[in-house]
Amino acid sequence: MINRKNARNDMMQLGGNVQKRWKTMQIKKIPGTPVPADVTLAPPGPGDVLVRLRAAALNFADLLMTQGHYQETPSPPFIPGLEGAGEVIATGPDVLIPPGTRVAVLSQGTVAQANLFPAASCHPIPNGMSFEEAAGFLIAYGTSHFALTRRAGLRQGETLAVLGAAGGVGLTAVEIGAALGARVIAVARGEDKLTVARAAGATDCIDSAACPDLRAALRELGGADIVYDPVGDKPGEAAFGALRPGGRFLIIGFAGGRPPALPLNHALVKNIAIHGFYWGGYQKLDPALLRQDIAALFALYDQGRLRPHVGATLPLERLDEGYELLRSRRSTGKVIISL
Repeated sequence: MINRKNARNDMMQLGGNVQKRWKTMQIKKIPGTPVPADVTLAPPGPGDVLVRLRAAALNFADLLMTQGHYQETPSPPFIPGLEGAGEVIATGPDVLIPPGTRVAVLSQGTVAQANLFPAASCHPIPNGMSFEEAAGFLIAYGTSHFALTRRAGLRQGETLAVLGAAGGVGLTAVEIGAALGARVIAVARGEDKLTVARAAGATDCIDSAACPDLRAALRELGGADIVYDPVGDKPGEAAFGALRPGGRFLIIGFAGGRPPALPLNHALVKNIAIHGFYWGGYQKLDPALLRQDIAALFALYDQGRLRPHVGATLPLERLDEGYELLRSRRSTGKVIISL
């Protein structure tokens, strides 16, 4: 939780026009690794807020950016991080979020002690939500909730198969699917990860490390109405083959290295819908709908139906270790950088 004394000091310094240098990390070349840097920030302009960040979350997209393989990689040098959480300490003209508001931030540049963000990218968080939970909440839970409810139309009693079920985004699909009344089949590598998936609500589990034929294993469990696939590659292809007629296949990402090669003739014959889904794209495609979905997620949290899982918390100077946890797939849930 926030240190209120430190937060007041931050606001008093800004109010007294005292410039302060904030610690951050930067990617200065591509491909590259993060290096320490200090930044001095200007006062927020119209529509902007200055946020004293307390935690930031790492996503697979952050790892791809260091190699220049992400579709929206900024030009270097840039501050990494796509989401974080902290407290607003100054606002620009016409901003309705008052200083002192605890917010989750959805914007580039969150791996820093403080940064300027559009007010529209800041979402007030529930009182009971810690900054560590809030930092990794928006993208992972937002992706799963929007994809399952608005794209796949998940219905109570249906069977949902989740690949990469213990990862940062896959685990939220398990939890949200269970909260919405689905039977969830979790597919993950190793018993330790499956234990995490069971705790999130998985009814059945498949250890991909010990499963020579994923399609057959899913079919033995009755097949799936929906496949949630952040992995791609061969696992995605195998899971596609276990979809029931009228099923839906959600393409979430390609952590396995390449997109799945899906047989479209099977999609035709079995009336299978294939949905490509990029949650961040809705910031431009339909921002009002995105905010509605975020509000629904915070409501589920307030009801005690969602329990964000933080797999690792690291200090700022160990950011590269966080990247390695993603790269090696050793993490469960979210990797959080403490600020």
